Amino acid sequence: MSDTPLHYRTITELAALLRSGDITPTGLTQHLIERIEALNGPLNAFNLVTADRALAEAVAAETLLTAGRDLGPLHGIPYAVKDLFDVVGLPTSAGSRTVDTGRKTVESEVTRRLAAAGMVILGKTITVEFAKGIVGINNIQGTPHNPWRETHCVPGGSSAGTAVAVAAGMAPMGLGTDTGGSVRAPAGLCGTVGLKTTVGRISRFGVFPLSWTLDSVGPLTRSVEDAALIHQIMQGEDARDDSTLGIQPEDVLSSLKSGVKGLRVGIPEDAFCDMLNPEVSKAIEAAVDVFRDMGAHVETITYPEAKQAAALPPAVNGAEAAVIHEARIDTKLDLMDPMVGPRMINDRKHLAIDYLKTLQAINRLRESQKESLRDIDVVLSATTPIPAAPVDLVNDSLEVYMEYAQQYMAYTNIGNRLGLCGLSLPCGFSSEGLPIGLLINGKPFTEAMVLRAGYAYEQATDWKNKRPNLDWAER
Repeated sequence: MSDTPLHYRTITELAALLRSGDITPTGLTQHLIERIEALNGPLNAFNLVTADRALAEAVAAETLLTAGRDLGPLHGIPYAVKDLFDVVGLPTSAGSRTVDTGRKTVESEVTRRLAAAGMVILGKTITVEFAKGIVGINNIQGTPHNPWRETHCVPGGSSAGTAVAVAAGMAPMGLGTDTGGSVRAPAGLCGTVGLKTTVGRISRFGVFPLSWTLDSVGPLTRSVEDAALIHQIMQGEDARDDSTLGIQPEDVLSSLKSGVKGLRVGIPEDAFCDMLNPEVSKAIEAAVDVFRDMGAHVETITYPEAKQAAALPPAVNGAEAAVIHEARIDTKLDLMDPMVGPRMINDRKHLAIDYLKTLQAINRLRESQKESLRDIDVVLSATTPIPAAPVDLVNDSLEVYMEYAQQYMAYTNIGNRLGLCGLSLPCGFSSEGLPIGLLINGKPFTEAMVLRAGYAYEQATDWKNKRPNLDWAER
């Protein structure tokens, strides 16, 4: 067996150990529960740990395996659920104290599919209130602690707790959602893999909404192969989410290990460069060189749609959030996070004409980019232009918070507006030991391509083997 601790093994590795009999679903689940109990105090990743339920699910998974019924590579694997996904028998708080937290009686489509694949739920992870925030701050349930520094640094959001749980070895996988970067930014800042899927690829039924136009679902994992395995199971049509209708599942596993020789990799000369930290820039340049060394055709491209998308006002997700939370804003504003409530009020200022004009602009840019990306397979950039900053600094005031939010969302938000899929994976560290993320963007519905490119890069580098030093948290 490898000397990698069990809690840092990938899903692929754990699946092999389960089938060899070296571990059991109950043993693995118990190990992770103990890990959560030891670390969740200082890291604050989970707001709800379902230990008894997890062990019961693990026993059921183990019984099936013992009887020779193998549900596939995810059978018996525990995972964490961002507290936006409805799970029967559990509450959904959406990171807020304004939401009815009665036990749910209807399952989200994503967690239903994962349960059918034999996965085990460890609990719910903390999200930014209503998923409205790229930084990861939650002043109600507490901000999860980026595990790479003893100093409390931001984890990225809104899938903050999920990223921390995966990075710290509390779960091998966690669910996230992405409206402006909420899977990719925390993945980049916490040193995990994060896959943003194209809207329509995965059902959002049973997921607390922020923007029906831009919301997407994606996994955070320890490896690209794990992200591909999860994506393979979660994708597919669901009549309860009409964005998925007519979208045929794509086999992302058959081409995953095909390499990048001959792939056309674009580096935009007119986008993804604002506010770029020198250390981040150096790491991305080194990553680009890796792609060249692997035989990819790397070229500088003109991509004006990306720059134009970045400049659009937040009228779409802002106006849609104002509609979703209309009654809550009227009656419970004083209970909201001080970094969320005032922004909800501002969301009401978007005029209908601004909302419709922005939608038109988005559709025009999505059509126009087909020509800009015609001869390109993937586009490379940093995930975020700066590494994680101290929470005390970012949370000082709403004005300071928004300055950081604009930086952390600067690159990821482009992908949401242009309908791209994207993969963030580790590509280096700052001088302070904080992760730097590489963002691989792909054209809509080309998840297989971005996963293929990400897998090749991951295998060619050693970043996947880096682990945070958590001695300070384990004292």
